[in-house]
Amino acid sequence: MTDLQISGAGRLYGVGLGPGDPSLVTVRAAELIGKADVVAYHSARHGRSIARSIAERYLTGGQIEEKLVYPITVETTDHPGGYRGALDDFYEEAAARLAAHLDAGRDVVVLAEGDPLFYGSYQHMHKRLAHRYPTEVVPGVTSVSAAAARLGQPLTEAEETLTVIPGTLPEEELTARIAAADSAVIMKLGRTFPVVRRALERAGRLDDAQYVERAFMDGERIAPLAEVEGDSVPYFSVAVLPSKVAPLEPLEPLEPLDRPADGAGAVTVVGTGPAGPLWLTPEARGALAEATDLVGYTTYLDRVPERPGQRRHGSDNKVESERAEYALELARRGHKVAVVSSGDPGVFAMATAVLEVACEEAYRDVPVRIVPGMTAAHAAASRAGAPLGHDYAVVSLSDRLKPWDVVARRLRAAAEADLVLALYNPGSKSRTTQVALARDLLLEYRAPQTPVVMARDVGGPTERVRIVRLGELDPAVVDMRTILLVGSSQTQAVERGGGVQVVWTPRRYPEA
Repeated sequence: MTDLQISGAGRLYGVGLGPGDPSLVTVRAAELIGKADVVAYHSARHGRSIARSIAERYLTGGQIEEKLVYPITVETTDHPGGYRGALDDFYEEAAARLAAHLDAGRDVVVLAEGDPLFYGSYQHMHKRLAHRYPTEVVPGVTSVSAAAARLGQPLTEAEETLTVIPGTLPEEELTARIAAADSAVIMKLGRTFPVVRRALERAGRLDDAQYVERAFMDGERIAPLAEVEGDSVPYFSVAVLPSKVAPLEPLEPLEPLDRPADGAGAVTVVGTGPAGPLWLTPEARGALAEATDLVGYTTYLDRVPERPGQRRHGSDNKVESERAEYALELARRGHKVAVVSSGDPGVFAMATAVLEVACEEAYRDVPVRIVPGMTAAHAAASRAGAPLGHDYAVVSLSDRLKPWDVVARRLRAAAEADLVLALYNPGSKSRTTQVALARDLLLEYRAPQTPVVMARDVGGPTERVRIVRLGELDPAVVDMRTILLVGSSQTQAVERGGGVQVVWTPRRYPEA
């Protein structure tokens, strides 16, 4: 055979039947089933086919029926290629049977529950035959749409995204995908249900999840997923995390409370990484999506996508304690609050401010969770190579919250220990002397040719990463959005092919 379609051959049709109710079969699907020469359908070894039962009222009795019986479903096999090898051989044999009919000029309809190209068995025939014969795919109502219809809840609204997740993924991967999703449908439950349930719980989404079994079929069941027993879950069931968009409610004034408010309020301090959405972890995405309220420095809030119904409370960058108390007070009132922090919230950022206030008597019962993020130091290091490949110290050059003599003492100690240095907050409009002071101090311990990575706005639209020598470091080109990575005595700056320079610090120290 060639990849050219055969003249005079029959036509192949992949026909979607919808979720189970024969009345949800499309008019086009019913027409094709009724006039087909051959009707093919898959079944397990017990011989019963759900697809055939849905299509039965449209069969005329004169068609040739091809039952494609799976040799295995979930059990083990002694096939030399294992489970996948056994199925591949089956698909090849089934495709050959259908090709014989097509070669004889017979039109073949392959029945598929739901939609033929959405986790459907038909797709395996399509991949083997569609390039050889005239083919048409007739879409059908998916189990995803059917579940949403039965729940009577929107799946997505406005800018929300829908994630479709197979329950057969490993638990860690499931948890990450669920945590990152706005709304989601988890397919292929059955024996995977206990793992899916644990993943939902670990992602903090179990209370949102709905369970839909056999939508539009006999035996339909709908329930909160948390109430479903694992041993009663069939394959034809899905877990649904519906849209989170809710009507926008006005924010009540934050008056003092003399008792904790009713409601499951909590504060999550979320690290958003150094720039935009590409740097968000799945857990951070989930925490931001779950929040009713976002609190943070306005510049960082602007990096978080707008969600209808979600309240945003922006403020100046110099009111960290007030911002933390505001978030905790919202949580006392039952709000789910995400405090937005750039980079990692535990590195010169909002986690400390929130925990300081959360340890006060008034807020000790408010749950607080910290979600880590990519640090500015690690982001900058990745752009330059591997300058943090050995021991390193992280120091803020800001003397707004500590005196400069403390900063200098710490720089001197790290320099004497021959540590690579990540220098945060090197300068601003009101702080113009710190970089020069730090450079001169470090030159007492480091050679002038020591590599320094100057990384500004990593991940952002004005990103610029340069490699200079410590003796040539110009304070005038350093601002608050710059981070400096100063090498140790062992750090190398090497020019590779194409003139690309990389910086790396060996993992082995000479005396080792």
